[in-house]
Amino acid sequence: MACFHAYVLCALAELQRFEQPTKEDGSISFLVVGDWGRKGNYNQSNVAFQMGRIGEELSIDFVVSTGDNFYEDGLRSINDPVFEKSFSKIYTAKSLQKQWYSVLGNHDYRGNVKAQLSPNVRNIDSRWICLRSFILNAEIVELFFIDTTPFVDKYFLKPKHHHYDWRGVMPRQHYLSSLLKDLESALQDSTANWKIVVGHHPIRSIGHHGETKELKKQLLPLLEANNVEMYINGHDHCLEHITSSTSQIQFFTSGGGSKAWKGDIDQLNKRGVKFYYDGQGFMSLELRQTHVKIVFYDVFGKVLYNLNLFKQLNSVI
Repeated sequence: MACFHAYVLCALAELQRFEQPTKEDGSISFLVVGDWGRKGNYNQSNVAFQMGRIGEELSIDFVVSTGDNFYEDGLRSINDPVFEKSFSKIYTAKSLQKQWYSVLGNHDYRGNVKAQLSPNVRNIDSRWICLRSFILNAEIVELFFIDTTPFVDKYFLKPKHHHYDWRGVMPRQHYLSSLLKDLESALQDSTANWKIVVGHHPIRSIGHHGETKELKKQLLPLLEANNVEMYINGHDHCLEHITSSTSQIQFFTSGGGSKAWKGDIDQLNKRGVKFYYDGQGFMSLELRQTHVKIVFYDVFGKVLYNLNLFKQLNSVI
C-alpha cells in the first residue's frame, strides 16, 4: 500500500480540506467512477480492470467516486464485509492504490452512514476518504465535493419501503443552508484555475433519473455565479456530457461503475447533449494550467468520447 503522507487535512469554514500536489510538470490526472459497489458483479470487476490499465497509462494521482458506493443499502457497520468485497478486493491494480475521494449516494444513505464516514474504515483500507462535503485542493484545480442526497425531497416525503439514515442531517433546512453558505464562501475564496464540483445527483441528465429539480433551483445558481467550470455526478448509470446554454458549466455523468440501464434515455430533453452512453465505464481527466482533457471509456477500455477544454481569461471555450 502506498504512503499518503502528502495529504494534509485542515479546515475551511465548515468544509474540510485535503491537499494534493501536482506532478513535477505541473499537471494532475485522475479517474472518476460512480455507482459501483456490487461485489464485482454487473461488470464491476471488468470496469475496475480497465481503470487499472488506464490509471497506469495516465499515472493518475487519485480517484473520485461519485457515490452509491455500496449496494443495495450502504454499509451496516465499520466491519461490514461488503466494504472489502466491493472495494478492496475489486480495485486491486497498482495504479489504483491511490487515495479515493468519495461522496455519499442515496443508496449509501440507506445504510449506516456513520460507518461509511468513519475514519476507522481507513484501518481496513487506507485509500478510503469519504465525507459528506469537503474540498480537495490540487493547486491548479479545486474539487468541491457536495452531499446532494439531503437536497432531494422524495427521500423524505416518499421513501417507500426504504429507511434513510439522516443522523447528522436533521434539521434538514439548517443543514442545507449551512452547506450552501460554506460552499459559496469556499468558491468565492478559491484562486484555482479550475473549479470542479462533484455530487452524486445530476443537475442535467437524460438518463433514468433525469434532472434533479432541487439542485437546479438551489445549487446551480451558486455554481453559475462563481464561475464553476464543471459539475460531475453519478446516480444515472450511464456516461454523458451536456453543455449549458446559460453559463460555462459543463455537466458530466460518470455512473457506469457496474449495473447500467440500457435504452433508458429521455429522447425529448436532448438540449445541450454532446455525448450519451447507456453502458458501463468511467472517465478520466488530465489537467494543466489552461487545458483539460476529458475521456470516457467503456467496460472494454475503448475510448467512447473525448473533449478538450481550454481556459483563457477565466473562460472555458
